[in-house]
Amino acid sequence: MIENNPTNVSAAFDMLLEEVEAEIDFVNGVGAKAFGARDYDKAKEALERSAILTAFRDKIAGLRKEWEEMAAIAEREEDEETRAQRRSLGKLRKGQRTPESAYYQPILQVLKEMGGSGKVADLLERVLKIMKPALKSVDFEPLASGPENPRWRNAAQWARNSMVRDGLLKADSPRGVWEISERGRDVLSKSC
Repeated sequence: MIENNPTNVSAAFDMLLEEVEAEIDFVNGVGAKAFGARDYDKAKEALERSAILTAFRDKIAGLRKEWEEMAAIAEREEDEETRAQRRSLGKLRKGQRTPESAYYQPILQVLKEMGGSGKVADLLERVLKIMKPALKSVDFEPLASGPENPRWRNAAQWARNSMVRDGLLKADSPRGVWEISERGRDVLSKSC
């Protein structure tokens, strides 16, 4: 009998992604301070490190997706007795936190209301007002690696990266500013 629980693996991927994301945030902070201090060598080093970490994070996200597809196939094929035997180790399970994709619509909506672009802090506060009723209690918990950073804020920032990759937000916006793209406007107008 199989005694493994695929949700534990998914939770482990989520925790690993959160830690890698926190490391990227830390490196970005170091880079921002270095840039502000005109230490361009250190800023460049941080930028390069951040790019490597972001690529690593995307690989992990791809592996998580691959795992979830494999687990879904296994779940469809397992019998009721095996399913009943699965044990929970109390770790963060898939579905416990609000997924990144849930932030897309509110981010696009807020950017439209702000005239197409906005500073991150202002934008995230508005996104929080829209999403607060839908967020789960775990979303308000701080990350272990960054006690001042709640999960919802971290997830929204990673949603932004995915939205840039998908062409919904501009990639060349000034630092600290998010900007909607034409594709993002089209997607928003079709969803309203």
